[in-house]
Amino acid sequence: MDIILLGALLFWMYRLLTKQMQAGEITAPDSPMAYGGLRQYDTWEGIPIGVGGKDDKLNVIREMDCSFTEKRFKDAVLEKFLQIQDAWTDRDLSGARNLLTDEIYEAMQQDAEKLRVQKRINKLDDIAVRSLDITEVWQKGNQTFITVRFNVSMVNYTVDESSGEVVAGRETEHVKLTEYWTFTRSAGNNPWRLSAINSGSHMIR
Repeated sequence: MDIILLGALLFWMYRLLTKQMQAGEITAPDSPMAYGGLRQYDTWEGIPIGVGGKDDKLNVIREMDCSFTEKRFKDAVLEKFLQIQDAWTDRDLSGARNLLTDEIYEAMQQDAEKLRVQKRINKLDDIAVRSLDITEVWQKGNQTFITVRFNVSMVNYTVDESSGEVVAGRETEHVKLTEYWTFTRSAGNNPWRLSAINSGSHMIR
């Protein structure tokens, strides 16, 4: 009897999961909808573990660029965050080209083109950044890297371009996401560019 009940329970769970996936309530981890509309773009290569705490490393940046402040940096990357999300929804990253490194631009533009071919639009509406914190700072050669944790609330769904039908997500439901965006620039007062996006578990260095 116990075996029969267990089998019935597993069958019911399988049917429920299948229905949710068909309805678009569950999104595969590598789909464009994952991670706030952007799948994970990890272009890091052998990040060295620096010496000293975050504040010490920020002081090093200030020594190379007297105009650098943590507040100014956060304001700038928040603006970049919203601009890149808009470009993703438009399926055209060319407008945000100067905000991205070459590697992440090519990867994101390829995924945007896939959506265009599939006649899908990933809509990100009512974006609210609940918090923005610097989690990592390190140097690699002449490059400076800063990772920022974004805690975000948004409406995230995908529609069919022809019919306007929602094919994934829900246009009336807010979801909460945590993403880690890494920005980089060469030493000195140079523009910061997005070099990586990570979501979920994250190793703080």
